[in-house]
Amino acid sequence: MIPIIGKLHREQDVNVLLHSRSLVNKSVVSILKTHRFARQIAGEELSVTETMPFLRALTTLDLGPSQIDIGMLAATYRADDRGLTVEDFTAEAVAGATGANKIDRRESRDVVLYGFGRIGRLIARLLIEKAGSGNGLRLRAIVVRKASGQDIVKRASLLRRDSIHGQFSGTITV
Repeated sequence: MIPIIGKLHREQDVNVLLHSRSLVNKSVVSILKTHRFARQIAGEELSVTETMPFLRALTTLDLGPSQIDIGMLAATYRADDRGLTVEDFTAEAVAGATGANKIDRRESRDVVLYGFGRIGRLIARLLIEKAGSGNGLRLRAIVVRKASGQDIVKRASLLRRDSIHGQFSGTITV
């Protein structure tokens, strides 16, 4: 499941959701917990074996940048009484994001961030985490004022471990 979600995200800018919770860059345990969370939304637990066919069906489609909720797809499919296969149902449900209807990927824009204070670190974190999700922005550089060599190390450390936003999941090199 993880390789399929990653491939859809990287190659087609598709953010796979499960009841509005992103499955991109999640661990196995996190994906299983998100499936269990479906019980609170739909009233019954959603199995990985139920959502996997929808993921496989999405890989066969020519999708544009989009967010697709496989939890909603599975719930709608259960309620549908037309007897369609999972592949046909999925193709019909996401028809607005495929083929001639799909939105083309925007050309990426390079971003230079001026300042690495509290807000600058937050913006850097958001830009890095959202890279490759169809937003078209790539962080290329961060401009800081001239200060001691330890100042930039301290700021990088603050990015790495933020008390509000938690651990930064990327690699930081100064």
